[in-house]
Amino acid sequence: SVPFLIRLFPVLLTKFVFLNFLAFPFFVDLRRPELLLNNTVSLYLPTEPGVTVGIWHTVPGSRGAEAQGKDQRWYEEALGDAHPVIIYLHGNGGTR
Repeated sequence: SVPFLIRLFPVLLTKFVFLNFLAFPFFVDLRRPELLLNNTVSLYLPTEPGVTVGIWHTVPGSRGAEAQGKDQRWYEEALGDAHPVIIYLHGNGGTR
C-alpha cells in the first residue's frame, strides 16, 4: 500500500525523506545562536524580493576575546578583514 500512497500523493515522499516538518534540536531558538555558541551572531541577508536567508557568523577562537561584548556591526566589519571566510551551508528539518 505504501507505493500506491506515494504514487497517489508524491508530497508524502518528500515529507518523509527530508522530515522538514520537524525542528531539531527541540526547544532551541535558532535565531539566537549566541545562547548555543560563543562568539556567534545571527545575520539576515535579503536575496530576492520576499526571500531572506539567515546565517550565523562565528569568529575563530583566536579572535574570541576580541569578540566579547561586540555588537552585530563589529561582526559585519569582521567579514571584510583579511581573514578567510568559510561558508558552510546546512539545512535542518523545520528550518529550511
